[in-house]
Amino acid sequence: MTEGVKRYHPAFIAVELVSFLKSSIGFFLFLFILKGSSTATWVIWGRYMLLIASVWTIFSIILKWYFHRYEIVGDSIVVHEGVVVKKQRSVALDRIHNQVSNTTFVHRWFGLTSLTLETGTSGENATFTFPVITEEEKQRILLSLERGEASIEAEETGKSSNTTIHFRSTKMDLVKASFTSLSFLAIFPLLSAIYFNLADFFQIEETAENALDYLLIHWWMLIVLFVLALAISVGIGFIKTSMKYGNYVISDDSERIYIEKGIGNFTSFSIQKHRVQAVIVEQTILKRLLGLASIKLLSAGAFGDEKGQETSSLYPFMPKHEAYRILQIMLPHYHIEEKMNRFPLKVLWLKLLHPYYLTILAIIGLIFFKREWLWVAAIVFGLSILSRILDYWFTSYIRHGKTVQIRKGGFTNETFVTHRERIQQITVKHSWLQRKFGVATLTFTNKAKPLHESELYGVSNGEAGTFFNWYHKK
Repeated sequence: MTEGVKRYHPAFIAVELVSFLKSSIGFFLFLFILKGSSTATWVIWGRYMLLIASVWTIFSIILKWYFHRYEIVGDSIVVHEGVVVKKQRSVALDRIHNQVSNTTFVHRWFGLTSLTLETGTSGENATFTFPVITEEEKQRILLSLERGEASIEAEETGKSSNTTIHFRSTKMDLVKASFTSLSFLAIFPLLSAIYFNLADFFQIEETAENALDYLLIHWWMLIVLFVLALAISVGIGFIKTSMKYGNYVISDDSERIYIEKGIGNFTSFSIQKHRVQAVIVEQTILKRLLGLASIKLLSAGAFGDEKGQETSSLYPFMPKHEAYRILQIMLPHYHIEEKMNRFPLKVLWLKLLHPYYLTILAIIGLIFFKREWLWVAAIVFGLSILSRILDYWFTSYIRHGKTVQIRKGGFTNETFVTHRERIQQITVKHSWLQRKFGVATLTFTNKAKPLHESELYGVSNGEAGTFFNWYHKK
């Protein structure tokens, strides 16, 4: 069925202009404010180039809105792109895996949103984005993707009628997230950057030194200022975390998992359960101490960048057992075992015998640039040894039925769970040193964007062969 060729909402121009302004405001401030009185040739030419680039960007945004269109034709979505060079892309509706909706501040001003449809392919045709559309238009597109009687109700809610909410973030969750993410510490490097940038334009070093000397004499004032700065940074960190993870809701129905989050910038994500290729549980040292975990859903249609990985993860600061419980309810086939098989002590000695490339680079760099700081290389070497010991201590695995589970990592711990049917390839490899110890490395490849590889280092040759035969039974 053809529903007509459509342009994006005219507010597309405003959204693109705001995006351009955010990316270029630093250049305007530098060239027209900080260097406002400068008559240097490069500053003058820089102003002209920036103005020309701004005019061209505004003109191209208007042309882009006018020429970029889309339509739903039968069982396909067709997108018309290009201003000078015309391009037409199409995708069958049944090839759409996931849906991501993002509503920024600018979208909210006009009551609009954006929608991204993810396919299971890679390259320039991997995603189809509708950057500025109305909520009604978004639901019309999503309704075209639905199959079955539930699609009628989805026109109103975007979900089926039997949706179950499993998690909704509270203020206490946001406080934990704020401290666990260490976002409150961001103010200190920010203040440092502001100071050093201002020092380049104003003679403030002498004044700052005098002020520091005064504060060192009146030490109680230094403590008060530090506590005040820490309180402000905690407040800023909480606001920043709330903007990103506030109103976090995890729900599901019989077919899909839904994740919604954000205050101001609202993001919603939907993934089909049968498209989940694997589950990844991540824990930093701080999260392990606090009993928290981040669970990511690996999907063939998920984005491969950092933003996409954040979107397709459950609440990243959830208590571990609570995260496991929710995961077991939504995806009962992905059960996570705590007791797994450990490797013999010889694997630790093998890890410790590997070359310490980072330490070597640190020594070379310090010899050439900062010889008096050569002692830092000893710290790097010590951290490298500690990381390998922790990696050995946490690395383990288990294979039960059609499921394989791998845990590895030192300072950051990762648990990977997948099914035999979801594994695209298993590779067995061993270096000369590994052959001397009678062990090998197993690499599991799962379909994602890009392909996801998880390595299990230190498996005995016999166990590697068993894994290989187990996989080929599929």
